Amino acid sequence: MIDHLLNMQESQPEYYTDTIIKGLCLAMLLAGTDSSAVTLEWTMSNILNYPEVLKKIRDEVDTHVGQDRLVDESDLPKLTYLRNVIYETLRLYTPAPLLLPHSTADECIMGGYKVPRDTIVLINAWAIHRDPETWSEATTFKPERFDKKGELEKMIAFGMGRRACPGEGLALRAISMTLALLVQCFDWKRINDEKIDMSERDGFTMTKLLPLKAMCKTRPVVNKVFK
Repeated sequence: MIDHLLNMQESQPEYYTDTIIKGLCLAMLLAGTDSSAVTLEWTMSNILNYPEVLKKIRDEVDTHVGQDRLVDESDLPKLTYLRNVIYETLRLYTPAPLLLPHSTADECIMGGYKVPRDTIVLINAWAIHRDPETWSEATTFKPERFDKKGELEKMIAFGMGRRACPGEGLALRAISMTLALLVQCFDWKRINDEKIDMSERDGFTMTKLLPLKAMCKTRPVVNKVFK
């Protein structure tokens, strides 16, 4: 991500000044902090509601990493099911349900409607991600769907095209690493037999109406690594 910005600065120094580059980096870090934390909370809520999903993640981490060392970033490409769980959470609980506002550069036709130039356009990613004409079992939490070719291309949680979020790679790595470590280092369970409430709070960032509460206990890797 930083290399890409530096390459842009080298090719267009008159526009991508040091101040612009610093501002872009700060904006990506600040914007990514809240949305990544929200996504992680939704993900943990989902896997606690689906113990079989939590077990699959734990088995995958134990198989590819084990209990003698902590998960490393180099392990992430092997944790494909964990990544699918994150994708499915982003589909059902897109942290920015209306994405970021865009503006039309020229008059255009969208869905049969004439849209004037300089019109602010909001994309309802929440509705698109739950559209039964686009997704099978659209409202069901089903990480396995992303094993099927072409499913990931329908995801727009980070936008798409030239205006897609430049922090997508960083966000996915951060969320994947955190989730993998939480599952590797702790056994998790709900505080009671009731499923976690998945109600949403209105806002630019879609947070849970009720904050997640869960119980955990350490697994063997914690005692081995932190003696």
